[in-house]
Amino acid sequence: MKDIWPPLDFGAWRDTAMTLQLWTQVIGKIRLASTPWLNHSWQVPLYVTARGLATSPMPSGTEIAEIEFDFLQHRLIGRSSNGAVSELALTPMTVADFYHAALSLARDIGLTAAIHPVPAELPDPIPFAQDQLHRAYDGEAAHRFWRALLQADRLFKLFRTGFLGKVSPVHFFWGSFDLAVTRFSGRAAPLHPGGVPGLPDRVTREAYSHEVSSAGFWPGSDLYPRAAFYSYAYPQPEGFAQSAMPSGAAYDTKLGEFLLPYDVVRASADPDALVMDFLQATYAGAASLGHWDRAALECDFGVPGRPRPVSG
Repeated sequence: MKDIWPPLDFGAWRDTAMTLQLWTQVIGKIRLASTPWLNHSWQVPLYVTARGLATSPMPSGTEIAEIEFDFLQHRLIGRSSNGAVSELALTPMTVADFYHAALSLARDIGLTAAIHPVPAELPDPIPFAQDQLHRAYDGEAAHRFWRALLQADRLFKLFRTGFLGKVSPVHFFWGSFDLAVTRFSGRAAPLHPGGVPGLPDRVTREAYSHEVSSAGFWPGSDLYPRAAFYSYAYPQPEGFAQSAMPSGAAYDTKLGEFLLPYDVVRASADPDALVMDFLQATYAGAASLGHWDRAALECDFGVPGRPRPVSG
């Protein structure tokens, strides 16, 4: 079980995590600049793959192109439908060097849109081309991170199947460096106050234009230096923080959301069941207290090869 859920001590791989977040931002911004806007910024994330994290296909004139972080062979790989392929070895290098190399790789596969060359959602950001500070890359740590993402991704995708209403893909937001899935009540939400560091208010307000119950997984940060599953509601209904949770999960008043530490999941006799219980409990708290139409929105989790029953 410990091999399936590998250790993720944020302090031990902090430097690599910070560098990798900035590298993913460079690639994410290439996707942002190349792809038409989709509701709630769904056009910008990366996706967990069998080798790492990838953009999925992006328009490149009349062709498509994609870029993937390969955490098995530690390469950044760009591919185009016209047959072009370009690669960059993932080794310790400054963000500035990665930025220039990644833009060159993107041009090789036909992606030429200009990007905003400053990190998002980070305090005191250093422009990519000037960042000589962040340069660590521990391949084993990056591999462990990806293996943890695999487990979160498969459980989030199962959880996603239990909802008939609007629900997001399971996707990796490079700004906040987390994997997330979001359910929607179907109703408009109050205007978000904004104020997210490094993120324009118009982007935040569009992302939270409708009521949500959102869950995710992140590897830790200086603000909260532990890998954890999380869940929050916007707008947060009264009493949400007191919702009943499985053992090990708790509401963090500073962050304004429920947290289930990754180490608690790893130590559990049944990690899958604990994560699914957490996802269901946090959603139920948000939906019940927020007066969602749960009877119309919910369904059983999907089963391979079995269509959902529909009554006539």
